[in-house]
Amino acid sequence: MNKLAIVIKGIIQENPTFVMMLGMCPLLGTTTSALTGMGMGLATLLVLIMSNIAISLIKDMIPSTVRIPAYIVVIASFVSILQLLMEAFTPGLYQTLGVFIPLIVANCIVFARAEAFASKNNVIDSALDGFGMGIGFTLSLTLLGAIREMLGNGSLFGWKFFAGDGVLIFVLAPGAFLAMAYLLVIFNKLTSKQK
Repeated sequence: MNKLAIVIKGIIQENPTFVMMLGMCPLLGTTTSALTGMGMGLATLLVLIMSNIAISLIKDMIPSTVRIPAYIVVIASFVSILQLLMEAFTPGLYQTLGVFIPLIVANCIVFARAEAFASKNNVIDSALDGFGMGIGFTLSLTLLGAIREMLGNGSLFGWKFFAGDGVLIFVLAPGAFLAMAYLLVIFNKLTSKQK
């Protein structure tokens, strides 16, 4: 498979959010602002790349009976490293994301890519798949966070562009569902024209 096609597939054709509908918990829970959405997306991207590389390297050494627990241990190791790095270097973002960072271990995007792609492909292709899926997820989270922040607070990446309050519902959980629904419709309309 073409290397660029692997990356593009994760961003558009198999976008984890808008096509496969994976990772909804962090998507809806951490996207109250563009910055937190981007932070969660980048954290997941790093775990995706590193776990895909590691699983691709050790896939032939893992007995099939313990394949799934082994993948979880690999993913959990990278999440633990990421959590410690975030706590040390980005404490504000670490505090904001809170419980969602350890939950990357259980994120179905990371596990699905380990099982469906990294366990069957070489290291380079697995890293590119993790990068493409991670970029697709990061773009989705950042876009949803930006929309919710603009409509709910009248700001973008913390920069206030109109005085007063926005529409409160977009800062709350129902606003995440509303914004996500409209984004799904728009994404599907745009991608169906390309087919």
